[in-house]
Amino acid sequence: MLLHLPTPEDTLALGAALGAALGRGLAKASPPVALLLQGPLGSGKTTLVRGLVSALPGAEEAEVSSPSFNLVNLYPTRPQVAHFDLYRVETAHPLEEFEELLGQPGTLLVAEWIDRVEEKLWPDEALHMEWVAVPSGRALEIRAWGKAASGLLTSLAPTLNHWQKGSTV
Repeated sequence: MLLHLPTPEDTLALGAALGAALGRGLAKASPPVALLLQGPLGSGKTTLVRGLVSALPGAEEAEVSSPSFNLVNLYPTRPQVAHFDLYRVETAHPLEEFEELLGQPGTLLVAEWIDRVEEKLWPDEALHMEWVAVPSGRALEIRAWGKAASGLLTSLAPTLNHWQKGSTV
């Protein structure tokens, strides 16, 4: 699925739409569906996470920032968000914390720079979101990995349709 995100406001709104859907329980899969983000520096990965977290219960206690130096930020939302930035990971193997939080009930794992980790180590259930260049600016290609992720993407399709048309917020 290809979504057009010509402005940062579109990216924030998409994140909020994802957060609202996940907050309503669309991600009650076991294991939980992870969000794997891939794209160049400045493409909107952290902006998407900021929008997502803002729509979850408990967001007023969360201050979203890129976890570049911490490698992981935990946000006290429901579900809890474990926001990883794997840009500085030196090996193709993820961090111990990444592996520990992977599939943990009640935790939504969001990983920026997932391409720094060997694909065979990615979670079995995930939405892989890759920013790509298009003539009209930015676009986000979303692919589902696993049965639960496919179901989640199908349930989100009516919400995501807005960005498929290339319209703006």
